[in-house]
Amino acid sequence: MRTEQLTAKVLENYPNMDNYQLAIAVAKRSDEILNGAPSRLNVDTKSVKAADIALMEISEGLVVVKGFIDIEK
Repeated sequence: MRTEQLTAKVLENYPNMDNYQLAIAVAKRSDEILNGAPSRLNVDTKSVKAADIALMEISEGLVVVKGFIDIEK
């Protein structure tokens, strides 16, 4: 999926999150990946950018962004 599609998917799933908050969440997860955290996706972290992996993980719901999850869902 393209970055724009992944971003739209995340923002649709988390209506109380905006673009800037998503950017912060992606940056934090990217830092974790770059510092050795394993990816929760079945991708080669050396051939895919950390930011792309982070966005894919968030869009698939594999990474929880605290403060933006609707518990009643």
